[in-house]
Order: sequence, then structure tokens, then C-alpha cells
Amino acid sequence: MSRTRSRIAASVVSAFTSLALIAPLPAAAEPSPPPQAGWVGSWHAAMTGPARSGPSLDGFTDTTLRQVAHLSVGGDSVRVRLSNAYGQSPLVVGSVTVAPRPDSGAGTPDVDAGALVPVTFGGRTSVTVPAGADWVSDPVNVTVPDDSDLAVSLYLPGPTGPATFHARGYATSFTATGDATTDPGAAFTALDTSRYFLSGVDVTARAKGSVVFFGDSITDGVVSSVDANLRYPDQVADRLLERPEPQECGVLNSGISGNRLLTDAGSSGDSALSRFERDVVSRQGVRSVVLLEGINDIGGSRGAVEPEQLIAVYRQFIARAHDAGIEVIGATLTPFEGAGYYTEAGEADRQAVNEWIRTSGEFDAVVDLDAAVRDPEHPTRFLPAYDIGDHLHPNDAGFAAMAEAIDLRTIC
Repeated sequence: MSRTRSRIAASVVSAFTSLALIAPLPAAAEPSPPPQAGWVGSWHAAMTGPARSGPSLDGFTDTTLRQVAHLSVGGDSVRVRLSNAYGQSPLVVGSVTVAPRPDSGAGTPDVDAGALVPVTFGGRTSVTVPAGADWVSDPVNVTVPDDSDLAVSLYLPGPTGPATFHARGYATSFTATGDATTDPGAAFTALDTSRYFLSGVDVTARAKGSVVFFGDSITDGVVSSVDANLRYPDQVADRLLERPEPQECGVLNSGISGNRLLTDAGSSGDSALSRFERDVVSRQGVRSVVLLEGINDIGGSRGAVEPEQLIAVYRQFIARAHDAGIEVIGATLTPFEGAGYYTEAGEADRQAVNEWIRTSGEFDAVVDLDAAVRDPEHPTRFLPAYDIGDHLHPNDAGFAAMAEAIDLRTIC
């Protein structure tokens, strides 16, 4: 995809995103010198424990996985991040390669054979990641463009046991028997659209840093078009790349479908309160985090969770982020009337939480995503043009409206 990808339903977006409320900005400061090249997070997938069935539970033996990371900012070298955070035993990775994938390869495992580059870990081509741990590769000397795909191939001798994974990747992953890490693509067949063991890619770039989008299924991209990179953080990344190089920023998606602020939920991830350090603070070069989470606590409890409980968690996020030098942008919770877990009590809670987000002054900035996607004629519902049909999740046009509502100056 090019950085100038045309916006979906642009005419609809422009009509309604003017409703979005953004907190006022401080007076402009003197221009700062261009940043030096350094490590910046360019892509991220938040990891969970295995599902109750399927490849994540079964694990892999004598298998190569080829997975595609859609990078936000490019750079002169890359590092690959692997995760065995939920593994029951050490994870042996026999070999790893990376290769930039041309735009024409979208939705396929195909790469140029000459572009495949081996990845090392402490100078070795194999690595064993302890159970419960993450691992970062050595720098790989490969140039990757902005807004581009990087194919990452992992050979797993196995048996791996249940896999640390990300269920809703909305990008096709591929599998091959044996060590096919140097195969240009013919050996691979489609597996599914999940992520396995691959949790991040950093790049060396002259960017300002990165911004984390932290949340649940709406941030994760349910149900965006597969292999199209149209989640709302992806579309914010496109906007950020319209800046000159020194003003660019990496975008990291830390959304997990079904995630909650207060409650662990299996393959929907540890509670947001539990995973905040791993999925925000520990990422590379983070300057800010956009926080959009809480609707699953409200809906899942049928309104029994009190707004004060959610606000207390937001305050914890703000304090922890500020301790790490990270700014926090609060996003209002989007409409859910008509969704399967909607109740009037829950709607009252959503309104109370949103009022606090808008008016408390405790966030560094606020983006009113509720206003960006709601129906002006029925403001407790999604605008029909933005609704996938379940009255909870936006479609690609809705994601575009959310992305346009972000004031880029507040995030990076």
C-alpha cells in the first residue's frame, strides 16, 4: 500500500469528523533539530495465551511459519521481536529470515529469493526463548521502506506446545513443512489470519518516536478487510507518513479483541491493567499512547461495573505512563446501542465515563471518537455508514473516520 492510499468513504468522513473533540494544544515551541537515527517501534502485535482449539493450542512441529508485518515507518535496519510469554516450555527457533515484500505480493507468501536475509540472535542463527519470556534479535542489515510489508519466516523444529499468539491479525499467515525460511514462497500454503510468536519489529530511523494504540477489538481492527491494513491505527500511520521524515512516527497496535480493563479473558488477553507495561511501556521509542478501552467491561457486566472503577484504571495508566515519560491521549468510548450486550444501565455508564474523559483534564489530550462515529440523529448508535452491522464495530469507513479525528500534533 502507498502512503497516499485514498481514504475510504472520504466524503462521509469529512461530513462527520468535524464533531470530534480534541483537547487544546500548548503554544508552539521553537523547532527542534532533526532527530538522529535510532531504534523506533514500527510494528507490534499484542500477545495472548492459546485459544481453546486450533493451531495455537496444538502448536507446531517441523514447521516454518511465514508471517507478514506491515511496517509503519521504514529504516536502514530491523530487529525482530519474538514472544514465548505464554509458553509452557522453552521455544526453540531453528532459523529466521526476513524479506521486504513488494506491494504486488499482498495476501501471498511470495518474496524475491535474493531479498531473504538471515536473522541472528547473539550471533547465532537459532535461539531458545525461555517459557514466559520475550527475545529480541540482533540488528539485521536490510533497508525497509515506510508503509511496507516485511515477511518474517520462523522455522520451529518443535514440538512447540501451545503457542503464544495474537488471534485477530487480519493478515494472512502461511505454513510450510520443514525449514523453508529461504524458500521464495512456493512451499507455503495459507494457514489463517493469526500471529504466532512474532510480537514486533523495530527499525533504525530518523523518526520522532512511536505512538501506541491500546485497546480492544476496535483498536485490533475487527472486522477490517484482510491484508488491506485499514485498521484505524494503520490509517493514522498513513497520515503521519505525510510529514517530512524527521517528523514521522512509528505506529504500534496493542489492541486485543475482547480485552477488558479489569478482567483477564484467556485468548482475549490479560486485563489491560496487567498488560500495560508489556504492551505499552516496554515498546521501543514510545512517545504517547492512545487509550480506547472499557466498553467490554461495561457491556460484559451488563452495566454492573461502575464508572468509578474504570476511571481508577485510567488514572493508573496515566500515572504509569507519565513515570515512563509517555503522554496519554484519552479516547471516548464509541456507541454500542443495538449490540448483543447493550443495556440502558451500560449506556449510562458509557456516558459517565465519556463525560469524565472529556472534562477531567487528567489526560494530556482527548480525542472524541464517540463524536466521530455516532449517528447525529441517534447518538447512542453508530452512524449506519460506519457500522459493520453488529452495532459495536466500525467498518473500514468508520476506521477512516476515527483516524481522521486524531489530531496528529497530540500524539507525536
